[in-house]
Amino acid sequence: MLITFSAKAYANISMYATDAFNLLGKMGQSTGVPGSILAPDVPVALSRLKAAIEAESQPQATEPHPDDDSFVDAKTRAAPLIALLAAAAKAHCNVMWSEASILD
Repeated sequence: MLITFSAKAYANISMYATDAFNLLGKMGQSTGVPGSILAPDVPVALSRLKAAIEAESQPQATEPHPDDDSFVDAKTRAAPLIALLAAAAKAHCNVMWSEASILD
C-alpha cells in the first residue's frame, strides 16, 4: 500500500505505507489513514521529525549490498516529507495523508 501526503503549498508525495507510518510515528502523529495535521501543528511535527532523524543518523560501518533497499538512510527517506512539511509550515496550511489512488 502507498500513502500520499499532500499540502496546498507543495506537490504530493507518495511512499510505501511502512515508511510513511514510521515517519508519522516520529512526528507523534497517528498512523490512521486518512489523517491530517492542522496548520498550527505542522511546525511542531516538522521539528519532531527532524530531531528523530538526526538522533538516529549514524554512519554505517560496512557498505550495504546493492540489492538491499535498507541501505537508504532515514534522512534520505524523510527528505521529501521534510520539504513538504517545511513548505506547509511556511504557507500556514494543513498536511493530509491518505491511501494513494491510481491517479496519484
